[in-house]
Amino acid sequence: MGGAQLDDETKTMLNDLQKQLSDVLDELSATFVKSIEPTIRQCIEEVYKQLQQIKGNQIGTGNTSGQEKGAEAMLVTKPLLDYLDQRLTFFANQCEKTVLKRLLKELWKAVISHLEKPRIEDAYRLLSGELGRDSDRSLTQKQCQILDRGLEDLKEFFHASGQGLKRNYLEKTLELQSLKYALSLYTQTTDSLIKTFVKTERDQDRPALEESFGEVSIQVDLFTHPGSGEHKVTVKVVAANGLKWRTSGMFRPYVELAMCGPHLSDKKRKQTTKTKSNTWIPKYNETFHFLLGNEEEPDCYELNIAVKDYSFMREDRLIGLNVIKLSQVCEQGSWSSWVPLGSRINFDDTGLTILRILSHRTNDELAREFVALKSARRHKEEV
Repeated sequence: MGGAQLDDETKTMLNDLQKQLSDVLDELSATFVKSIEPTIRQCIEEVYKQLQQIKGNQIGTGNTSGQEKGAEAMLVTKPLLDYLDQRLTFFANQCEKTVLKRLLKELWKAVISHLEKPRIEDAYRLLSGELGRDSDRSLTQKQCQILDRGLEDLKEFFHASGQGLKRNYLEKTLELQSLKYALSLYTQTTDSLIKTFVKTERDQDRPALEESFGEVSIQVDLFTHPGSGEHKVTVKVVAANGLKWRTSGMFRPYVELAMCGPHLSDKKRKQTTKTKSNTWIPKYNETFHFLLGNEEEPDCYELNIAVKDYSFMREDRLIGLNVIKLSQVCEQGSWSSWVPLGSRINFDDTGLTILRILSHRTNDELAREFVALKSARRHKEEV
């Protein structure tokens, strides 16, 4: 009896069984690929080691440079392709075609995801110190071009002359789009990267909302000159309240303001209030001015707020911090609120990639300053 002759109840039952079987096959494929991910990560680390052997920053134009790029890409991806070839040959001999396609899809996602970023146990620890010495994922423009060419080889490998995954599917996967975007960040200027961070990281205040260590009353006014288009930001620090800090010595809290955004290299970016002695509810009532220029709109900027405990003999201790987006101020031109203080700043994978790139620009004062602001964490209390 053909499918068309089956009654509706039987058709529904068979369709449900087919869907259940499909779901189980997807789950089994994902589980299997997860079991070999440690080996995939090792191969990708070898890829990055090979990539670091490629010196220089630019690749010229012309046929010779194209051949050179292809040869270097093959050399770089060889450790990964050798392993994949071994596994896929085994899969092709052992698996039915439907199962093979599922395995290929899961394997593609795993490979591309691990190419994009390393496994990171503590992003803040890495950013604050060890990351600066971890150069295996700091790429030059030339290395980005080589890796991008290597991605073409990987796509051809998984396409397998039409026997594997469709090129259109590979190109449109979120994992590949994310990797290509991450690679594009390496070639951007510091100003452009900071602007991207400010515009895309919209959840930086999450730690402060989850656990507050006090709050600061802030007033922000935005003025744009009608003739020149120059933007001027006036910030008034009114007071702090309920600061959670225990210390065995004198407590001298102050508020530090830092403006972040593009085209600020020649402008004053950081200002601080005076300290107040032994009070957890200090009153400041101090006003500060920041000039932004007219190259960008105000929503490309943000104000970082930190409360610290001053010490003459040691490093000042961070009590808490948060961020005010100037996009919050743009509509009305004025904004005021009690701002909660968190233990750190939150950022996603894109933000982490940007900070990793900037952390390697050790001769760039703007980059160093921005990474320090975003990787700062509340100090331990001295009790």
